[in-house]
Amino acid sequence: MPNVERIAGLKDDVVSWRRDFHSHPELLYDVVRTAGIVAEKLKAFGCDEVVTGIGRTGVVGVIRGRAPGRVMGLRADMDALPIEEETNLPYRSTKPGLMHACGHDGHTAMLLGAARYLAETRDFAGTAVIIFQPAEEGGAGAKAMIEDGLLERFGIEEVYGMHNKPGVPAGTFAINRGAMLAAADRFRITVEGKGGHAGQPHDAIDSVVASSQLVLALQSIVARNVDPLKNAVVSVTTINGGDAFNVLPQRVVLTGTVRSLDPVVRDLCEERLTAIARTVPAAFGAEGTVEYWRGYPVTINDPERARFATEVAASVAGADQVDTAFEPIMGAEDFSFMLEQRPGAFIFIGNGDSAGLHHPRYNFNDDILTTGISYWVRLVEQGQSRDAAAT
Repeated sequence: MPNVERIAGLKDDVVSWRRDFHSHPELLYDVVRTAGIVAEKLKAFGCDEVVTGIGRTGVVGVIRGRAPGRVMGLRADMDALPIEEETNLPYRSTKPGLMHACGHDGHTAMLLGAARYLAETRDFAGTAVIIFQPAEEGGAGAKAMIEDGLLERFGIEEVYGMHNKPGVPAGTFAINRGAMLAAADRFRITVEGKGGHAGQPHDAIDSVVASSQLVLALQSIVARNVDPLKNAVVSVTTINGGDAFNVLPQRVVLTGTVRSLDPVVRDLCEERLTAIARTVPAAFGAEGTVEYWRGYPVTINDPERARFATEVAASVAGADQVDTAFEPIMGAEDFSFMLEQRPGAFIFIGNGDSAGLHHPRYNFNDDILTTGISYWVRLVEQGQSRDAAAT
């Protein structure tokens, strides 16, 4: 078991790192400063290997235990968001229009703290691969690291991720044994009619009326095509067409998002949206064309790894402080790409009563830093006893 006092002794340093990252947010793959600091610290901690430039600006540290064993990947994200900070904290963002509004500063600091402890103690069997990923916020940095050979190069057998969650009591955990977050897809539908005078609609093909009917028809996907016991969301979020009160526009463009928690439902939603977007405008004499982009997949925990992660979280916070029936949310997370390739688990750690994620007044709760570090450390150390029990 990790030395609680030793981990508590890391807090001042970890808080300092976290607040420095908070003051210097960087977007997507442009996390050059953050990645540089991470790499320097991993080398100073004595990691067996430190590799930069995985997935453009990702950083990987390798820490080998005292005996052979499982190779576990632990992942944190490093990038910030294009949001103007409104916290007025002494360590607030120094970059106008950029801030750490999702807690990736805290994620990076916690995993650095765990890396320092593991590199110093090495009280485990196997290998811990410490992954610092760029571009989680829409850039699919996890996919880029995978395509750069992350999993094969370091022989990673299973992967684990953690994210803070406002509204969940500070220092508690939330997890389940299945879908944690949704797949997030985007679409653009162009409805092409025949422009004309608003007072002479009979001489035109009204793309606005066709589009209005289309918006309503798309809601039938969830209401009438998706199994009522499953989940999906189809949202039209923008409608653009026309510039004058007396002109029927030639075309209307609609965009939106589709969220789902099951790969089969995801396929169904794309199929039905495409069909409806073509046939409903056709019923009005218009033409509907669809562009559909698949984004992050469903974040699905492996049941056995989720059980193990739950046991670890309970050993850190107490069994009554771990919500094992966490309801999935329709946000998305690119750690899902890693879970598609390797078994693993994604867990939430409570951030307490803070502003929500992506809010201009959000701030990561420094009081949960050592709890997060303890989770990472015990995940690696208890992996040894798990393997022993399995044999």
